[in-house]
Formats: sequence, structure tokens, C-alpha cells
Amino acid sequence: MEKNKKVLTKIKNPILPLLPLRGICIFPYMVLHLDVGREKSVAALEQAMVSDQQIYLVSQKDAEIDEPNIDNLYSIGTISKVKQLLKLPGGSIRVLVEGLYRGKLLNIIENEKLNTAEIEKYPNTTPEMTPKLEAMTRTLKGIFDEYLRIISNTPKEFIISVMNINNPGEIADLISANVLANLEDKMQILQEIDIEKRVEKLIVLMEKEIEIAHLERDISDKVKSQIGKNQREYYLREQAKAIQKELGEDDGISFQVSEYIKKIDKLKMPKQTSEKLIADAQRLLTMSPNMPDTALLKTYLDTVLSLPWNTKTKENKDLKRAKSILDKEHYGLDEVKERVLEFLAVRQLVNNAKGSILCFVGPPGVGKTSVAKSIAKALKRNYVRMSLGGVRDEADIRGHRKTYIGAMPGRIINALRQAKSSNAMILLDEIDKLGSDFKGDPASAMLEVLDSEQNFAFVDHYIEVPFDLSDIMFVMTANTVDHIPRPLLDRMEVINLSSYTAHEKVQIAQRYLIPKQRKLHGINAANLRIQNQAVADIIDYYTREAGVRDLERQIATICRKTARKIVEDDIKKINLTVENIELFLGKRKYNFDEIKAKDEVGVATGLAWTQFGGDTLNIETNILDGKGQVVLTGHLGDIMKESAQAAISYIRSISQLLGIDKEFYNTKDIHIHVPDGATPKDGPSAGITIATSLISALTGYAVKRDVAMTGEITLRGRILPVGGIREKVLAAFSAGIKTIILPVENSKDLDDIPTEVREKIEFIKADVMDTVIEKALIKQAQTPKLTLFEGFPEGFSNSTGIRQ
Repeated sequence: MEKNKKVLTKIKNPILPLLPLRGICIFPYMVLHLDVGREKSVAALEQAMVSDQQIYLVSQKDAEIDEPNIDNLYSIGTISKVKQLLKLPGGSIRVLVEGLYRGKLLNIIENEKLNTAEIEKYPNTTPEMTPKLEAMTRTLKGIFDEYLRIISNTPKEFIISVMNINNPGEIADLISANVLANLEDKMQILQEIDIEKRVEKLIVLMEKEIEIAHLERDISDKVKSQIGKNQREYYLREQAKAIQKELGEDDGISFQVSEYIKKIDKLKMPKQTSEKLIADAQRLLTMSPNMPDTALLKTYLDTVLSLPWNTKTKENKDLKRAKSILDKEHYGLDEVKERVLEFLAVRQLVNNAKGSILCFVGPPGVGKTSVAKSIAKALKRNYVRMSLGGVRDEADIRGHRKTYIGAMPGRIINALRQAKSSNAMILLDEIDKLGSDFKGDPASAMLEVLDSEQNFAFVDHYIEVPFDLSDIMFVMTANTVDHIPRPLLDRMEVINLSSYTAHEKVQIAQRYLIPKQRKLHGINAANLRIQNQAVADIIDYYTREAGVRDLERQIATICRKTARKIVEDDIKKINLTVENIELFLGKRKYNFDEIKAKDEVGVATGLAWTQFGGDTLNIETNILDGKGQVVLTGHLGDIMKESAQAAISYIRSISQLLGIDKEFYNTKDIHIHVPDGATPKDGPSAGITIATSLISALTGYAVKRDVAMTGEITLRGRILPVGGIREKVLAAFSAGIKTIILPVENSKDLDDIPTEVREKIEFIKADVMDTVIEKALIKQAQTPKLTLFEGFPEGFSNSTGIRQ
């Protein structure tokens, strides 16, 4: 009997494979598809299929738990039958199950492969229909019928099947499975074993569902009046949002809007700006989260709120510290340093001084950008570099309007976002490279940015609200001011950074470039030493520039070769001198222009200015028998050709004073050539050089080889001032020129020339060609006075124009 009793106990409480459900539950009489992926759940299904196809399905209380224990599962589940299995890619299984009857979870028997559960059965029964149960069943059917009239998308087959069922328990299970949406509500019905109580609970829940359905219909009517028929997705989102509002639940959009408004209040913007942004933020409440316009509006708000509206860095006004930083990081550049220190002094005296607008103009590689960085460091201002080279669209400066696809703020606003400070220093690099086309003129857009009387309310097309730029310190760089529009140039304080002298380049190399490159290449001072004369040779014969960029590249080449010798040949120390420099850099790339070996007739030395610094220019003239043709070669520009014509006209007007045949322009051809024909040349500063070369060729007087000159000539022989004196003098000094003739009005420019150069060159200041001819031509006979007629010089023929 004891043995039979144990057998009966096992039959009463069967042990079935356990399959926990996440987020769903299954009722008796219900057929459901499930996707199963957990290893133990898959094993449970396989175990069920090899036995009687029965499995125990029970819902988890927390869907996030992967391996639930008995405390994580509801106490009532459903004993079900596996009707079909389909294996999917990835090891998961899709299964079709049918709920049979309720079962109470008594115990979980854990195993490495699968879990099984001891179940107490609660078979489906048909209760005795008491008057109370009959009344509740009719009430439930009535409520269900009312619900169906509100919700019109229920299949007719399901409605008919429910209405024809007489078992109250089965009716309650079918309605719960298909109407109730909340898992907790479903579990209230599933866990109720008593059929009468089950029906009573379902009536309460159905009354709640009917109330929600009424609200849902009202909301649906409101939403449909606001949106078009084709915006189904929008309608569904509005419907869900309205439901949440009726239930008193907060949604994501409302939270985001409240956060936006908090940020706006915290930033303490101008009243007009904050009102506009708050209105834009509140528009999100009426927009679908999935609409493109919603994403664009959020991006706009995020952009505007990321600007440094009231964020400022504490500025350093210590003149000694600023001077120390500038002197430490840059050699020379006294004018630039002086201007920065003046700016700091003004800031100490006037707290609300407007942001200054400095423009550094100079050849490439002279340190314009690095000086700007040092200024920001000295002032303790946040630094942002904004390259303007090649910018042709006005929208790059002012931004695009939000109506355009892909709209974004302009470069100024983006620079402010990057700087994270409303008193930052913004470097506008290469402002002379701004272009313009049919999309607009960005230089014109820069006028408002740089004008301190207007930029306190700069409006970017994208952000559409004014932003104060008056505290920004703008610094610009350019290679030349010739291409900067005059109205824009008028708003700048131009500071010229001239070419470095050879002495300055040697100092910069020894103080900054060589230590920097040694560190980058893992070399110390003991491994590599470069003598000053070797650096000077690198400057003269391996680089040709106004700055020091190419010089740094050559030093980097030396460091690379040194590193290789240290690694391969185990050489510990290298001393670079003039004698061994070719082993590291190869043959000389340039032969620096030097004075000619002898004085020549018809060849005069001029001085030229280029973007890369100064240069010497030999102008050659030949006089040939012909018919008065003038030939100009050497890739000359229009202005230089006009200077040659002016020089010829001047010489014709004084031909008798020079002892030149006055008909020379009819009987002789003149060929003027400027060597290095591949390089374009232009400008008026070669005027007196062309005139001197012509006079030398026509008179036979040689030109002194150690004299160079620059200046514009007029038809009356007057000499007008020219630019680039510092660069020209430095080039002449490097070429070995001993005497330089320059216009009287350029005397003031001599103060900019380094003392070590100025002391080694004789400067002749001329206002008329008399002085030039007297100082430049070799006096084999008395030099003629050009202002008064005193006869022809001795040794000249009046008929041929050629010295006898």
C-alpha cells in the first residue's frame, strides 16, 4: 500500500519541463507562437517533445533575469502542449503551444541542461451555475459587448465563439487573453482558481478597459482633426501621448522640453532670445518624435544652448608674465610684442575695452600663426583657429537658414562652440585668401563680424538670435593686404611681420628649431651639434624663403639621418659643419645671388619684393641696329612694362644732355631682359634700375657691380617711394651689395632694418635720377648734369650714341 501511495502522489503532482516566459503569459484554451532562445528553455522544449509534449509555462516577475529561481516566478502557470517546433538560425526555436489548464508551481528541480518543475494540477471544470454566477456571467458578456462596440477591430469569429460559450471560467480566460494588455492584470485572472472570483475580478478590470477605450476614442477624434489621413504614424504617436496625459504619466518629450527650459533659464540669455527659444522648445510638445522636423528642432536647440552665452575665462593682465611668454617663444618680432603689451596695458586701465582686431601680414613661415597662439597663452584666453583659405560662400560665415536640408551654423558660431568662452581669441587664418562667387561674398559678411560697433548683436542665419562678439579678440593673418577688400582692411590694425635676417634665422634655429627636432627624433644635444656657420649655409644654399619652414624641414632631414647613423653605425656623436653638410643634405640646391665679378655695361642690379621676402634682380639692356623697336622679355607684368616705357621717354627727353643721338629711338632697337624668365615680375620699383641699365647701354658707361637700387621713375626723372624696403635691403646684404640707392621718402623705413645690416651698407637717398647716375655709373668721363645743359660729355659722339 505504501508503494502504491507513492505512485499515486507522483501522478497527482507531475514533474514537467519548465519554460519561463518574459513579458507574456498563456491562458488555458489559448494557442500562441513563442520564440525561445535561452539554452535551458530550448532543452525544456526538446525534452517535452520526446515525452508527452507537455510543458509548464510560467511568467517571470522580472523580465531582465536570465536564470530565474522560484522567487522570481509567479506561483500559477499553465500546463501546455507543444504542437509544433521550428528551428531558426542562431540556435533559437519558434514553437506553437496550446494552453491546457492551470498548474501551481510547487518546486523547481534544477539541472545543468534544463530545469523541471513539480506541478499541482488545476484541471478545467464546469462549475454549477448559481444565480449569482449566472448574473455575473451575463454582466461580463454585456461589458464585453460594450467594449466591442467601442473597439471595432475585433475579429467576428472570436466574438461569436465567446458569446456561444457557457462555461464562465472559459469565457473569463478567453476575454482576459485577448482584451487585457497589462501583464499584471492578466496574472490576476490567471492566478485566480475560484471561477466565481475570477469572473468578478475580470468585471472590474473590464470596466477599467472600457473607460480607457472611451478616452482613447475621444483622443482619437481630437487627433484626427489635427492631422491628415496619410499621417498614420503621427496619429498613433499622438494617440499614445494623449493616453499618457490622461493617465497622468510623464512622457519623454515633456521631460526633454522641461530640461531645455531649465537650461535656457540657467544661461541667463537676453529676454528676447530666451522667449524665442522657450517657444521653440514648447513646439516639441505638438510634434511627433519621429518627424524629421522634430530632430531638426532638437539639433537647433542643442546648438544654440551649447554656445558660451555668459561663459568667460579670467583674463591675465600681468605685463611681465605676458612679455616673458612672448620673449620665450619668439625671437625678435619687437613690434608685435609691443602691440600686445599695449593692449594689456589698456585692459588694465579700462575693464570694458572692446575686443581688438589685429592683422599680422607677412610672408609664409615668419610666425604669424604661432604668435597668435602665444598671445592667447599670455592672455589666458581660449584659442581657436579658423582657416578662411578658399572660402567662397557667404553661408560659411553667416550659416545656412534652417529651411535648407543639412543646414548648419557658420564658422564663427562653430568657433565659439569650440572655444567654450565668449571672450576667446579667434584666429582668422589666411584672410587674404577669401574668394567670392555667385553664392555671395564672404568678405562682406566679415564686415559685421569685425566691426565693434555692430558685432555686439551678430546674427547667424542658423541660430536666428543675436550673439555678442564684442568681447572676442580677433587676430588675422595674411601674406599680403593687396587682396583684402578696403572696407574690411579699414577695420583692422595691420602689423607687418617682415622676413627674418640670416642672423635671426640662425638664432631661431639654434634656440627653437634644432631642440624641437632633436626631441621629435629622440636625439639629445650630445648626439647632434650643428654649428652656426653650418646653419648659415643651410639658410643660404638649401632654402630660399622669408620664414623658417623649409629650414625646419632641412633640420628634420639632418636629425633623421643622424638617428639612422646612431642605430646602424653605433655613432654616439655627430658634429655638423660646413665641410660635412653635403653628406646630410646633398649638393647645394641654390646658388645665392652674389655681386658680379666685374662691372658691366647695360647691366644694373635692382631689388625686388616677393611673398617669400626680398630678392636681387639683374636688368640687362642691349642696343641693336634696327627701326626703333622696344622688346621686353622676362615674364614682365604690365606695370613693369610701363616703367620701361617711362624710362625710355625720360631718356629721350634728356638725350642731348647725355650725349646720345636724339634719333636713337628710330635707328636702334632696344631689348630689355630680366633673367629668371619663368618667374612673373611686376611693379614700379624697378623703374630707376631700368633707366640706369638703358643709360649705361646707350652711353657705354659701366654700372658699378656692388650698387643696387630701387625706386619708381617719372617722366621728369623724379624718384618716387616704393614698398618692401626691409626685405629688399636684407636680400642685397645677403648678395654682398655694399651700396643701395633708394628714394628719399623711404628714409623712414631704414629704422626697421637690423642694426648689424644697416651698419655694413651705405645708403644713398635720391630724389632725382642725377644722383642715381652719379653714384651708379663708373666715371670714366665727367658725369653730365641733367638739370642744366652744359654740352656733351667728352668722348661721346652726337651721331652714333656709342662711346668712341
